[in-house]
Amino acid sequence: MTTMTRPAALPPGPTAPRAVQGAYALTQPLRGLRRLKERYGDAFTVNVPIFGNAVVISGATEIKQLFTSGPELVDNLEVNLGRVLGPRSMFALSGEEHKRQRKLLIPPFHGRRLAAYEKIVEEETARELASWPEGKAFATLPSMMRITLNAILRAVFGAEGAEFAELRELLPPFVTLGSRLAVLPITKKGRYNPWRRFERMRREYDAIVDRLITKARPDGDDVLSMMLQTRYDDGTGLSREEIADQLLTLLTAGHETTATTLAWAVERLRRHSALLAELQAGDGKLLDATILEVQRTRPVIDLTARQVKQDGFRLGRWTLPKGYAVLVSIALIHDDDTVFPHAATFDPHRFAGARPDLYQWIPFGGGTRRCLGAAFATMEMTVVLRTLLRDFTLVPTEEPGERWHSRGVAYAPAKGGRAIVRRRSTGGDS
Repeated sequence: MTTMTRPAALPPGPTAPRAVQGAYALTQPLRGLRRLKERYGDAFTVNVPIFGNAVVISGATEIKQLFTSGPELVDNLEVNLGRVLGPRSMFALSGEEHKRQRKLLIPPFHGRRLAAYEKIVEEETARELASWPEGKAFATLPSMMRITLNAILRAVFGAEGAEFAELRELLPPFVTLGSRLAVLPITKKGRYNPWRRFERMRREYDAIVDRLITKARPDGDDVLSMMLQTRYDDGTGLSREEIADQLLTLLTAGHETTATTLAWAVERLRRHSALLAELQAGDGKLLDATILEVQRTRPVIDLTARQVKQDGFRLGRWTLPKGYAVLVSIALIHDDDTVFPHAATFDPHRFAGARPDLYQWIPFGGGTRRCLGAAFATMEMTVVLRTLLRDFTLVPTEEPGERWHSRGVAYAPAKGGRAIVRRRSTGGDS
């Protein structure tokens, strides 16, 4: 007996060659997606390097259907961030193996552990803010990078040491290069190839982590110690290779994206003086809503993706062939007035007293592949901004908003989230 497969029914899209579409995607990433939506609607078909044949969606109903579909229908992309994070990272795993690893890695980043990490984040924030100049414009992104890197290193490895210092020096250029390689269609062939440099840095990272694993205390409460203690259902533990890849995922995914969102928060707050005044008065609930709105209006990652695993997969109005990628445009759904009324307006009050729908507000992706460290990142952003607003007054500005700048995987404010600050006295503003 044969199984009939439905004929493909794809949304419309540009017909230019793959190389031309790829050049357009690289040079006009966000603006290009908006133009394609204006021309073709909330779903369109593209053919671009790395992803190949792909359908881009931004409709709330179809996004929810995609995120709730089982791994036998849609799962991880064949070409994914595992290229830079390693074959055993969460980004590289699929199906049951992904589910098994995810189950092991959730506990260190939820519940009571978050409260313990709060102190680390506040200490690192206070240390960095102590160097901020008063009354002089400066980019906050480098500071945010240092805060989030030091915080995740301490959470993962515990006390500082020689290896901690080595990783603090190695990871920023490593992450920057990896972010660019992840989105550029560069092969690993050739003598003078950026992949060669990346692989040298990866070997250096592996050697440092190997020493840290050897030194780790089996009864410690840092993430590395907990990973060494954890066991699969059959009693076996994580291999050193698995630990190295997963730690790299945590260190990179939990560092640059959070720091970039914090820089965007500074950029947005300086341009909304009334909101800034409310937050400086210590409104914690409004701060939570502000973080949600920053992530809605300035998502640092634009796409989250799946790959069709079963021929004739029905997605809303469309029928997709096996092998097609499905790219969810985070920016396009966040900009949709039918989902978020007056979406172009930066208004944290839209989230006051209400949590967003996690199939519509999706800066962390969604479904079974939603960012593992979402709770940690949210805690970190809350603590950093709370401490900043407690210790400093952010000087408002009438300057136009900063442009989006691609750093490879993440979109950052082009001027680094520039700020002018004044230190606050214990009795109020100085």
